[in-house]
Amino acid sequence: FMSEIESLLKSGQTALNLGNPKDALAFYEKVLEQDPTNLQALFKQGNIFGKYGKYEDAIICYDGVLSQEKEDILSLLNKGLCFHKIEQYAPAIECFDIVLKIKPDSKTGMYNMASSLIKSGKLKEGLQVLSQLIELDASYKEQAKCDIDFIDIKHLNEFKEVTV
Repeated sequence: FMSEIESLLKSGQTALNLGNPKDALAFYEKVLEQDPTNLQALFKQGNIFGKYGKYEDAIICYDGVLSQEKEDILSLLNKGLCFHKIEQYAPAIECFDIVLKIKPDSKTGMYNMASSLIKSGKLKEGLQVLSQLIELDASYKEQAKCDIDFIDIKHLNEFKEVTV
């Protein structure tokens, strides 16, 4: 027998799968009315908000998850990306820093860290992280070359050296 919360979470996921994020949000909202700390509902809500550019709302959701699960890597990565999107690079870097303390070989963490460092003007540190990542996984060379975040530095020799 499924609890009401389980049933609402399932309906939320179904709505998402069918491409109805507004309906999904409503289901997750109902879950959070009954259980304000429900990790799944908070995380999914954060993802929906993030997808639609409501980054501040998404950050609040991820904070709700992180207040309970300090080392939730996906929430940390997503929260960092939200900060990055609103050009708040210092808190973004803090998020990615925590990710890399928990999981030093997190490729997504490294890539996002490099991106936020470079966007914040810390070119040398950013390229250092990017270069470590490319040593781990050469496929990031192409990704970096095509990334809008690196468009301003593509012409620099330092960037070319890392992505050659």
